[in-house]
Amino acid sequence: MLEDDDPYLMRLRRVALAFPDAEEQIAHGRPGFRAKKYFAWYGGSIKGSADDRIRYDRALIVLPDDADRAALAEDKRFFEPAYLAPSGWIGIDLAAGGTTAPQDVDWQEVAELLDASYRQVAGVRRVARLNGDGGPAGPSEPSEPSG
Repeated sequence: MLEDDDPYLMRLRRVALAFPDAEEQIAHGRPGFRAKKYFAWYGGSIKGSADDRIRYDRALIVLPDDADRAALAEDKRFFEPAYLAPSGWIGIDLAAGGTTAPQDVDWQEVAELLDASYRQVAGVRRVARLNGDGGPAGPSEPSEPSG
């Protein structure tokens, strides 16, 4: 299921692992990025029977800021990932159904999605380090972490 040299995953790794204390761990056959708790997953699908389930092997699954959730849900590139959507997670198909090459992905947008998700789970000290460093998404308004 996972190709370690997947060009989307390779670029995603560079961004995700630049967050304070971020590490990659394989769980459920997919790479996840965590800093104490998971803040992103690579790959997913929508829930459904085997006949109507849509797989997104080159997707990023994140936990967006509540203020952004409605706008992201209206964007056709985003989907509700199986099992994680009820907890607020959302996915974006990086390959856009095979029409977007890795070099054409908006990696700044990806960094911003990762930043928002990281801030939701990373804890006060890690978020303070992120604010001090600026992080992969660049300068950002500090937000209150949940844990």
